[in-house]
Amino acid sequence: MAPLEETANDRNGETARAAQPVDVQQTVLDQVGGPMGMVYSTIPVVLFAAAVPFASLPVAIGGSIAVALALAVFRMWRGEKFMAAMGGVFGVAAAGGVSAVTGEAADFFLIGIVAAGLAFVGSLISQIARRPVTGMIWNAVHGGKYAWREDRPTLLAHDIATTAVTLMFAARYGVQQWLYLADSTTGLAIADTVTGFPLTAVAALPVIWAFRRSTKRLIKPATA
Repeated sequence: MAPLEETANDRNGETARAAQPVDVQQTVLDQVGGPMGMVYSTIPVVLFAAAVPFASLPVAIGGSIAVALALAVFRMWRGEKFMAAMGGVFGVAAAGGVSAVTGEAADFFLIGIVAAGLAFVGSLISQIARRPVTGMIWNAVHGGKYAWREDRPTLLAHDIATTAVTLMFAARYGVQQWLYLADSTTGLAIADTVTGFPLTAVAALPVIWAFRRSTKRLIKPATA
């Protein structure tokens, strides 16, 4: 094959690869280590709540951090990326730091409650502004070059997906805030577990559907 033909084929191959849609679902899951990564993140929280009634607060905090670190080492040994494995350790350490400073066990969950509240407000504002956040994320992942808001079926899909996300964060914030005011550490641990992976998995279904619908409608196949 002539050099010019090889160069043309290489360029065509690169163009075809660039035209392939990004698997947003896989990209997001990779950041947290997949479904099991979300499960691993709940274990130190549950152990913290279980230890608080029987041990001092520093011991409970130290134990939860130690368990999170052990799980991170195990996950890296299984081949997971450093940031995906260590993310849980950073989260538990930050939560434990807040609880240690205030001296209140319930404050272990304070960062998560505030984050859920801010996420709820942010996703709600994106809907009011007619720029649903799931659509903005999809477009950003795909280079920010698609007029997704001008395609009504795509915009509707992201309206539905963002509504699901907004309701998820609203439920997470509302339940945990109520339990926080009631100073129920055990209840907070249960709520954190239930509104964590299970509720996120339910909310992810319309988001994944919206991502796939957007890709199907707006991104031409590589062979086009």
